[in-house]
Amino acid sequence: MSTLRYTVTDSATMLRRNLRHLQRYPSVTLFVVGIPVVLLLLFVYVFGGTLGAGLAGVSDGRTAYLNYVAPGIILMTVAGAAQGTAISVAMDMTAGIIARFRTMAISRASVLTGHVLGSMVQSMLSVAVVIGVALLIGFRPTTDPLKWIAAIGVLAMISFALIWLSVALGLVSKSVETASNLPMFLMLLPFLGSGFVPTASMPAGLRWFAEYQPFTPVIETLRGLLMGTPIGNSAILAVAWCAAITVVGYVWARALYKRDPAAL
Repeated sequence: MSTLRYTVTDSATMLRRNLRHLQRYPSVTLFVVGIPVVLLLLFVYVFGGTLGAGLAGVSDGRTAYLNYVAPGIILMTVAGAAQGTAISVAMDMTAGIIARFRTMAISRASVLTGHVLGSMVQSMLSVAVVIGVALLIGFRPTTDPLKWIAAIGVLAMISFALIWLSVALGLVSKSVETASNLPMFLMLLPFLGSGFVPTASMPAGLRWFAEYQPFTPVIETLRGLLMGTPIGNSAILAVAWCAAITVVGYVWARALYKRDPAAL
């Protein structure tokens, strides 16, 4: 059997392991889904009437705001799933299972690959649930099947990027508690971008940060694909940011995973 085939087979085994962990600990998935759903309902039904009234040319503020905020909430779902990845990796590191895997005749790459693929499955399922809830309360995308596919592709890209970054954050953490806190900034970035209000309404310094941070072009691309708003160069920036985060996360995670176990 070739090295590539061994890697694929071992990665599939590690993927099944991580999927079984998701089944065994459903509270993690519920947490990933629950926070975005609660925030969606909170912002739409508590703040939506007022915030939506500030959007130009609307007749129903709450519905308009739901259509505006949904892409930001969907991206928060992806960020939440990435946080769960860091916790899962840190649990393996602190429990000693990684050290055990190092002594076994398995592909070393398969361990992290299993975490990444398992988290991708969790992320996409969580996104589907949040989109379903948004549709139930009135979210009405004005798009066609091809743009839906493109939007799913964008979500898959940012999920893949954030998951690799979170794998690295989980490996660098000395405890599960640290791993749960390090990715918290990912949950905050949609608030400091165009996820909840237009960046034009922000003070100059904050507006500059909001417009140039990585989540804003992703949100604007999703909003354009789902709601038909102008995308401009956001799609190019979104792809560039996803590629950069993926490379940084992968290289960092690989370097940390290859460290001498005695130094962990």
